[in-house]
Amino acid sequence: MKAWQAIAFLTAVSFGLVLAEIPRADWNTLAALSLGAGVAALSLMGTAAILGGRWRFIESWFGGLDRVYLAHKWLAVWALGFASFHLAFKAGIQGWDAAAILTLPPFHTRTVRQLSFVALMLIVMLALNRAIPYRTWRLWHKLSGPLFVIVILHWLSIKSPIAIDDPAGIWLAAIATLGVAAAAYKLLLFPLVSKHAEYQIAAVSPGAGAVHLELAPVHRTVEFTPGQFAFISIKHDGLREPHPFTIAGADDPNGHVHFVIRSLGDYTQKLVHEAKIGMRADIYAPWGRFKRSATAKREIWIGGGVGISPFIAWLKDRAAAGFEKVTLFYCYTPGRDFPPIDVLTEMARERGVELVPVASGPHSAEFTTRFNEIVRTAGADSVEISFCGPKGLLAVIRERMKELGLPGSNLRYEYFEFR
Repeated sequence: MKAWQAIAFLTAVSFGLVLAEIPRADWNTLAALSLGAGVAALSLMGTAAILGGRWRFIESWFGGLDRVYLAHKWLAVWALGFASFHLAFKAGIQGWDAAAILTLPPFHTRTVRQLSFVALMLIVMLALNRAIPYRTWRLWHKLSGPLFVIVILHWLSIKSPIAIDDPAGIWLAAIATLGVAAAAYKLLLFPLVSKHAEYQIAAVSPGAGAVHLELAPVHRTVEFTPGQFAFISIKHDGLREPHPFTIAGADDPNGHVHFVIRSLGDYTQKLVHEAKIGMRADIYAPWGRFKRSATAKREIWIGGGVGISPFIAWLKDRAAAGFEKVTLFYCYTPGRDFPPIDVLTEMARERGVELVPVASGPHSAEFTTRFNEIVRTAGADSVEISFCGPKGLLAVIRERMKELGLPGSNLRYEYFEFR
């Protein structure tokens, strides 16, 4: 499922159920549109809360937690849009049989109405504003659940033609209940019942604005598939907030877990500079569905910057085979290659993978020439591409595929950013 499909489905159901509750003669009025927008806003916000619970069956529906986070963000954005329309126009017409599900004093009803819009606007601002330090962002984002309760109170206290036992009322009650349950689970139970294990930093290998961390299990290990990622919570002041990183190691005989981390923000900058041997950490894993193709006749792997991490895990997977059909393009900034080119070259040589370092961008001859040769030799339908890196680089890859006639379905990728 894609984000737009979830939004379209929830919106269609919301408006359809609203139209069933009001006279047909009023369907084209602003009041009907406002009421439908209000139901859609609550439905989208409740679903966003459900997605935020990190339930694994939800991850399976969307094809990975990175897709879940993307859908979570756009659900909130569209919820704000519908809520804005709902606030601007009265959701009622004289003659409608309207009543409140939960009767509150008029002052409290108006206050909750205003606060519900402010709450939703605050949630969306937190989701989209990358300038907020990660620690502050995560602390405030925890309020999403309580703020959602305010929105629910607005629905229950405002006069509306939708009764709790109407189809639209049952729809909203179900979404609201699941949304509150998911928010409570994520806030209170997730740290206790989710799959995680305690590790200790066993080795720290610094690089140019980056670090390679090797963590040893304290008691038990986490199981994962090469290409998946984990949330790491370092038990050190300023580093306790769980943060997602791709696992860059596989089949370690000692159960050690490896991460390649680049300084890209306030949290990672602090982690790169302050990580020390002996620090303890909780690792929540595994997440993600970024898996190598099992049927590809010819494979192209493209890692941009720290996006090389999942491909390192694939290279280290001793149970894997078929590396002779793989070409790995490593796009990096000169002086910021991490792991160093010579180290990655040796790893690729050991597995029989062709490595093409790309230091001058995806428009360079070193990239386009070899990329074009592979497609012409193997045939467009036979080449499957796995990508992990920045959005700008992904756009270039898609354009190159279009020019060469490569089907869009032959590209698998993991979203590089959550915020």
